[in-house]
Amino acid sequence: MEKLVYFIEGDGIGPEVWAAARPVIDGAVKKAYGDAKKLVWQEILAGEKAVRETGENLPQATMDALKGAELAMKGPLGTPVGKGFRSLNVTLRQVFDLYACIRPIKYFPGIESPVKHPERVDMVIFRENTEDVYAGIEWAAGTPEAKRVVAFLRDEMGAKLDDLAAIGIKPMTEKGCKRLARRALKFAIDQKRPSLTLVHKGNIMKFTEGGFRAWGYEMAAAEFGEFTMTEAEAAEGAKKPVIVNDRIADAMFQEVLIRPEKYSVVATTNLNGDYISDALAAQVGGLGLAPGVNMSDTLAFFEATHGTAPAIAGKDMANPGSLILSGTMMLEHLGWHEAAGLVHAAVAKAISARRVTVDLASQIEGAKAVGCKEFGEILLGSL
Repeated sequence: MEKLVYFIEGDGIGPEVWAAARPVIDGAVKKAYGDAKKLVWQEILAGEKAVRETGENLPQATMDALKGAELAMKGPLGTPVGKGFRSLNVTLRQVFDLYACIRPIKYFPGIESPVKHPERVDMVIFRENTEDVYAGIEWAAGTPEAKRVVAFLRDEMGAKLDDLAAIGIKPMTEKGCKRLARRALKFAIDQKRPSLTLVHKGNIMKFTEGGFRAWGYEMAAAEFGEFTMTEAEAAEGAKKPVIVNDRIADAMFQEVLIRPEKYSVVATTNLNGDYISDALAAQVGGLGLAPGVNMSDTLAFFEATHGTAPAIAGKDMANPGSLILSGTMMLEHLGWHEAAGLVHAAVAKAISARRVTVDLASQIEGAKAVGCKEFGEILLGSL
């Protein structure tokens, strides 16, 4: 059995982490299945390498290849802050309707965490990926477009706005919110997880964030009523597999610090999901070991969750762990659990042996820092 995987190296440290990660993923498949199963990698271009070779950030050939794709992986892609082209990551998510960003957060023993009990963290975050302020509908302060929107909102809708306000639009739909919550709830039921928590800021943004909360509860009751109950129903003695509850976003940040064991699967909006998934990753060792995938109903696009880290690019200092563990998510997605287990065990063994990249070595007393390339070789040798 062969599975085609399109891949993008990425910018900054992207080529280094790819060179370290791919042999580990292939090695695990080879050890687990011999020649019976194989990943066939095909490179597509985006970002800096695409500009060098084609003059475009996101060539049409890349978009055409992904239209019929089932699997893809990528390293980090850079985006200028406050200027320049729009985020390639956001563009890919919206064009291919990769509406669910899924990030499992779990502790590897041996890493010194900033929290007392990182081992209590075992959550899977489902972040809505196509709506919210990340939809990219905004206008710079003082531009004719912003002034027109301000005038309309003020004169026609009664909003109080400064003439020189920058304007951003936060679109959220019932369809978008329900399908994200539905996917998260199906996961909770299938994986026999005890709860789904809807995280929102509905106390302030009542019709967008509040809509996310309301639509999530509606979907759960209408489509999964035999499997789900609310906290209130559980308190009254109901016995069903999954509790559906909700938390306000700022309160949830406190909860995941002091009571992480109470939360299992989290569904949340785009901006909130960006914040909380990174914050949770910090509790268990940082983004260097945080895998992720962006999914539509047909395409699973696995990716490193960290940035391009230009300050260390080319210095053999990067941690390939995020990309490697994203590869294990892909293996699990394929049902190749034996190969995924080999990679997880190899990462755990390297951490236990205290031979890790510099970002992890700084968190592990007595650890020996190794380069990106060597860390990949250590994992490959431990399969």
